[in-house]
Amino acid sequence: MSTRGSRPILCPSAQPHIQGSVAFGVIAGSSDDPRVSWIENPVPVTPDLLALTAPVDPTQVLRIAAPCQEKKCCHFDGTDCHLADRLVQLLPAVSEKLPPCRIRPDCRWFLQEGSAACRVCPQIVTYAIDPSPELNTAATPVSWPAATEPFNAAP
Repeated sequence: MSTRGSRPILCPSAQPHIQGSVAFGVIAGSSDDPRVSWIENPVPVTPDLLALTAPVDPTQVLRIAAPCQEKKCCHFDGTDCHLADRLVQLLPAVSEKLPPCRIRPDCRWFLQEGSAACRVCPQIVTYAIDPSPELNTAATPVSWPAATEPFNAAP
C-alpha cells in the first residue's frame, strides 16, 4: 500500500468494511443529480455510523475513503487508478472551485488527476441505483470483458 510520509494514499470511493475507512461526505441532492455535502472532519466508519444509513447501503448515503487497496482493486493497474482517469475523461465537471475536501492531500484521484478529479467528485456516488451511461462506463473495470449487465460496485 502506498503512503505519503506516514499516511496512506486514500481511495475516495471505498467500501465501508476496509480497515481505516472514514466518511468524508454525505450524499445530498437527488438520485438523478446527487451531490456530496462535505463533512468538515472525516469520521471513522463504525458499526454505529453504518447503522444510521439503514435500510440502504451505506455507500448510497456516505462517501467513504479508505487506504487504497491497489492490487486488490479491479481499477488499479499497478501504477494508476483507471476509475479516476475514466471519471475525469467521461463525466462533466460539476464544480468550478475545488470542493472543501479534507482528504485531498492524500486522495489517490487528486494525486493522479489533479484538480480535474475534484471537479467531477461531487457527483460521485459509490453505489448508484441507476447510474448514467457515462458513470456506468467509467465504473466498469477496464480489464473486465464486455459486460452484458451494468456494473454496480456494491457487494
